[in-house]
Amino acid sequence: MFILLRFLLLFKLTPSLIPTNLLAVERMGRIEKQNQTEPRYNITVIGAPGVGKSALSLQFLYQEFVEDYEPTKVDSYQTYVRHERSDVNVQITDTAGQEDYASVRDTFLRNGEGFLCVFSLTDTDSFSHVQELYSQVKLSKGSAPPHLPFLLVGNKCDVEASRQISLSAAVQLARNLGVPYIETSAKTNFNVTEAFLGLTKMVVNSREPLLEIRDKGYKKKGKFGGFKKYLCGLS
Repeated sequence: MFILLRFLLLFKLTPSLIPTNLLAVERMGRIEKQNQTEPRYNITVIGAPGVGKSALSLQFLYQEFVEDYEPTKVDSYQTYVRHERSDVNVQITDTAGQEDYASVRDTFLRNGEGFLCVFSLTDTDSFSHVQELYSQVKLSKGSAPPHLPFLLVGNKCDVEASRQISLSAAVQLARNLGVPYIETSAKTNFNVTEAFLGLTKMVVNSREPLLEIRDKGYKKKGKFGGFKKYLCGLS
């Protein structure tokens, strides 16, 4: 089974395999909106220091890998994702540098709707920190998956020689938490788009539970919002 899972992780999805209605990702301010009352979906990126939270966010937004990024208390970005026949307004909150600011962190946990929980595949401490972050999110939101959109992300999968967290260990943790899991590389842009778009889909579906998925490959809305084929460890 894990041979199949590893194949899914190593197989880089091409644009032709991604639903076209999710490909229109625009930089902040690129799309002008007339309707100022449109809903906004909030995604919060959490994780231990140095796992690549900011690198993932910037790679998704600007298709650039920023290796030397000076973390701040909080960075917030607005972008639009093409979902169904409309542009979904998504705010991404990057909690880089907030590990020492508990009150600020808790505020953004309460305001978040979907959580991209990142650990480094080259750092066992960051992996051990996931359970604590998961508990903090559950406490702040008063709910748990599958009602709470939460995606576990193992970053830096390009550094295979330095890998310390096995695929089986990461998948087992995701199963224990009841959340989907995906491996990414901010450096090579592997699965970065898939992670953010998948979590966005989960958030939209959690707010609109009766949303009908009409796209090819999404005929039936599943437990994790219809993007299971991008992930592993969900059987």
